[in-house]
Amino acid sequence: MITERLYYDDAYLTEFEGEVIEIRSNGWAALNRSAFYPTSGGQPFDTGTWTIGGRDLCVTDVEVEDGVVWHKLDGPVSVGEKVHGKIDWDRRFDHMQQHAGDHMLAGAVWQMFGGVTIGLHLGKEDSTIDMTLPDGRTHLTPDEIAALEDTVNRRVQQDDPIRCWFPAPEELETLPARKKPTVKEHVRMVAMGDYEMVPCGGTHPSTTGQIGPVKILSCTPSRGNMRLCFVAGMRAVRLLRQAYQCAGDMAAAVSADFDGAPEALKREREAALTQRKDLKDRLTLAALEMLKAGKEGDLYAAHLLFADHDTLLKAASELTKEPQAIVLLSCPKGEGRMLVFARGKDAAPDMAQLLRAAGARGGGKPDMAQGSTPDGEAMKKAIELLK
Repeated sequence: MITERLYYDDAYLTEFEGEVIEIRSNGWAALNRSAFYPTSGGQPFDTGTWTIGGRDLCVTDVEVEDGVVWHKLDGPVSVGEKVHGKIDWDRRFDHMQQHAGDHMLAGAVWQMFGGVTIGLHLGKEDSTIDMTLPDGRTHLTPDEIAALEDTVNRRVQQDDPIRCWFPAPEELETLPARKKPTVKEHVRMVAMGDYEMVPCGGTHPSTTGQIGPVKILSCTPSRGNMRLCFVAGMRAVRLLRQAYQCAGDMAAAVSADFDGAPEALKREREAALTQRKDLKDRLTLAALEMLKAGKEGDLYAAHLLFADHDTLLKAASELTKEPQAIVLLSCPKGEGRMLVFARGKDAAPDMAQLLRAAGARGGGKPDMAQGSTPDGEAMKKAIELLK
């Protein structure tokens, strides 16, 4: 016995009555009729509840197998029990908006660029469409993306009817669908206005206006094809709200309006980078002065409280220009210390071996090694080993 799929006739049906016709030992059960949509065609399953004899069971997954719709439940049921099913409407309508948004985008890409859809995935945050383009391209230009977005959203605003039906075989042969059906029997068609028609078994709004705004997030290569990432409906509204808030905060932070914020932020970033470079140069000069003042023979050794790892590397690079120089440096790193051991080209010690012999963690090459230690003992031991 197959399941009567109520969502085919009414995607807005949220409550229904049914009867358990089969169960499985792992918590799955089937009904004679159900409005729950099973995962298929890139569209995720519905969730909701079953009410049986005063107790509510959660539906956490839905699948279809050989025409039977199976529901994953969080409690036991028995064959023959009467069920009052209730769909999580917010989840269902979100999927309807994303799925219809996919149709609008896929149809427009086909018309405008000859793109053929090969895959769809409706995710929790956004959705993707994988396509092939006739010229082998794997992306659209910014102007093409803008034109695609404009076309789709104009069609959304027209609030055209969306029709879903099972045409007779003779009618099916005459329909101008943009792709052929993947099944031979019980082909369900979806048409939007006069610009989109394709075989599809999913759930959709009754008009394009209910899709809401459609926003393309990215257009990137994917395994030799093109992938469009998008959001529609309330997802697009939430994204716009978040983006507007972020843009407003950034503009306020740089004391500019929306139009001037990018340039103001760029200037501030360039100024910060210049100041950071100047500070690093000053720190390196200060380190070199201190090290040269405390030099013992060819050995430069010190713990530099004001330095960071980059300062140690720059100082070591400068000092080891002296062929016989040996440089042992450390700076604070969390509760411990960062070490940089280096030598000039004519100095004998192997810095990596010295680092390990001193008890520090790390490694490197004979002319330079880096590591860490919890205290100053490794530095003291390294100096003793050299002497």
